[in-house]
Amino acid sequence: MPRRSADETRTLILEAAIHLLLERGVTAGVQHVRLQEVLRSVGLTTGAAYRIWADQDDFHRDLAVAMVGVRFAPPVTSAMIAIQDILAANGPLVEVVRAAALDQVTYSSKFHLEPESRDSHAFITALALRTAAGAWPELRAASAVRHRESIDAFAALYGALLQRYERRMREPMTIVDFTEAMAALGEGFAIRAAEGLNHPMYDVPDGADIPSGEWTLFGISILGMIEGFTVPLEDSTRETSRT
Repeated sequence: MPRRSADETRTLILEAAIHLLLERGVTAGVQHVRLQEVLRSVGLTTGAAYRIWADQDDFHRDLAVAMVGVRFAPPVTSAMIAIQDILAANGPLVEVVRAAALDQVTYSSKFHLEPESRDSHAFITALALRTAAGAWPELRAASAVRHRESIDAFAALYGALLQRYERRMREPMTIVDFTEAMAALGEGFAIRAAEGLNHPMYDVPDGADIPSGEWTLFGISILGMIEGFTVPLEDSTRETSRT
């Protein structure tokens, strides 16, 4: 068998360490994934690891950076699956919001409800590590990369939805501003889910100011954000004609 390169050995060890971290959950933290344990799981000796990392702290820093970069699917995959039938049926924007918000809340809650859900565990674990990103410059940089990837992907999705439902951003706000606000809100609720807090749910009756039916607090918040950040295209046309 050909000898592994240092990069191949590093990848092998980090993949095994990430697997352990996801098995144990975010509360364990990278500090509880011991290098010796990981080495035993892949059949390597201490010498192989210490040619790559100077000590445990060096290994944990690299593990945190690697974990923040883990994605099992593109950022918008779950949301797109949740709304695809509504879009195919030309359903209203309010139903798109309801379904997408419920999907996000359910996705975050899977961390507790479905221990085998690797996507949810990866998302919550990476989010928890990002909240501590100030501790290591390398982790801060990896967190920024992940955040930008998510913002770019969701900005494209939200932009397409606004175009489809004939709305535009209120000046001087941009689609990126809207996406940043949505990310902050969604990640805040995800942290609550990681803490084991139930997401507020509402059964809105007919005749209320909010469309009737079952709503998440996240979904209701999104309705308010759409109202605050955007206007119908017909309103902008009307404003232009007045000037």
